[in-house]
Amino acid sequence: MIKSSEKNTFNYVTQPRNSIWVSANAGSGKTWNLITRVERLLLQGAKPEKIVCLTYTTSAAIEMKERLFKELGSWSMKPDESLKRAILSLDKNFLKDNNLQNEQLKSARQLFGKVLETPGGLKIQTIHAFCSSVLRKFPLETSISPKFKVLDDRKKNELVNRSIL
Repeated sequence: MIKSSEKNTFNYVTQPRNSIWVSANAGSGKTWNLITRVERLLLQGAKPEKIVCLTYTTSAAIEMKERLFKELGSWSMKPDESLKRAILSLDKNFLKDNNLQNEQLKSARQLFGKVLETPGGLKIQTIHAFCSSVLRKFPLETSISPKFKVLDDRKKNELVNRSIL
């Protein structure tokens, strides 16, 4: 939990090395914070296939992916000064070494293609989808068939009603 008196809350929340759990009202910036963390991870050289973003709803997962792709896609087309401003708004320390700036900007421009070409794609998914994938990968350990199906609410209610009667 972050105290409101803590200085530079933005950098703490979006800093990839900090482990956080975000729970807040709609419209409070949860999606923006998660996307910013992913962008910072990618800028620091993290492999897209090693990043997992979990959310509760499918619509939130879709929105996160769309917003991240839109931002990374825009980076590939920005002139140097605009890209520098975008990157520095995420992490004021990223472009400190003037000798590496051109290389870092080139790398940032290539992130969109790198993410798109990632085998299996960038993993932005619901908690349920993530758990299902884990269960399917370890059927012997969980004693669950990898061909299991997750019940939707309609089918669940139907089975509950049938078992009660």
